Amino acid sequence: MGFTLSLLGTLAPLALPLSGHPVAALSARPGLLALTVTGAACLAVAAALGSSGSILPGLFGAACGAVTTLSLLRDGGIAGSAASGFWAMTLAVWLGSALCVNELASIRPRGPLLRRALGLAVPLLFGAVVFYLWEAFVRGFGVSPVILPAPSAAAARFIASLPTLGADFVQTFIRGVLIGYAVGCGAGLVVAIVAQRFVFLGRGLLPLGNFFSALPLVGIAPIMVMWFGFDWPSKAAVVALVTFFPMLVNTLAGLSASGHMERDLMRSYGADYRQTLGKLYLPAALPFVFNALKINATLALIGAIVAEFFGTPTQGIGFRISTEAGRMALDMVWAEIALAAVAGMAFYGLVALAERVTTFWHPSYRT
Repeated sequence: MGFTLSLLGTLAPLALPLSGHPVAALSARPGLLALTVTGAACLAVAAALGSSGSILPGLFGAACGAVTTLSLLRDGGIAGSAASGFWAMTLAVWLGSALCVNELASIRPRGPLLRRALGLAVPLLFGAVVFYLWEAFVRGFGVSPVILPAPSAAAARFIASLPTLGADFVQTFIRGVLIGYAVGCGAGLVVAIVAQRFVFLGRGLLPLGNFFSALPLVGIAPIMVMWFGFDWPSKAAVVALVTFFPMLVNTLAGLSASGHMERDLMRSYGADYRQTLGKLYLPAALPFVFNALKINATLALIGAIVAEFFGTPTQGIGFRISTEAGRMALDMVWAEIALAAVAGMAFYGLVALAERVTTFWHPSYRT
């Protein structure tokens, strides 16, 4: 039923108007007409096959519809004045893609390589559909780029501004985020180990750490700028402060995760505290430590970007977002947001990969 509706939506532009202004009909555009017919044929095959056999023809049919609609938006008479025929095909692309993604997500392959490929394909297809709808709606309705630029405009600006984006990435991520992340997480880990060894320190440090974690970031950043200057050290200090408490709390919980039986066993072996720490406490705490590292991977980037709003040299992601937003250059703002998103996802992915390699023995990874 779903692919049948998508098929009808794909063929709708042959009967419905494409624009509120006089423009050439779809039947008068031979290349796009052939693409539309091909997409409709693929959707018809998908409707006939059903289940998992509909995925490939359904995706190809939806892709044909997406190419057709995006090509139609090159016509100045359609962009900003798209009518029912255009929107029917757009919704048909969305419906066909959604059905295919749903079928893909329901597949349970046996091989690990297929599972990984499927786990990558589903979010990529979902993201592609989201960007397609964003592009179609922004350009079809003629939304002002000051309010919301099209993804194509942001991508073009991203490519044209690679040198600037590279300098901003080095300033914010390499200098501010990574150094502050290492200092904050390292300090939280060391303090947690000391606090677990000496109970009175744990009782005294946890309320103090909770106090610092509750401080508003917009209040801390200007103070750090005054203390450490306008360059990256002040941003690294903010990141270190933001990442310290999550690491402290998670590591303390992890160091206490080992059971009494394991502790008694280490004592029966005559192990001292250093041996118990290395053989029992730290291995048991690794999942908690990586949980904090993953949380801090996103907090660190947010902290560094926000800190750059309160004083920085003439580069950095936060600085660029602030200045370009003031100039109404929203395409550059979105390019910087994309840079931060890609950097954050890559950083989180590396931490998650390190967790998988290090804690493969944990029950959550058993199959």
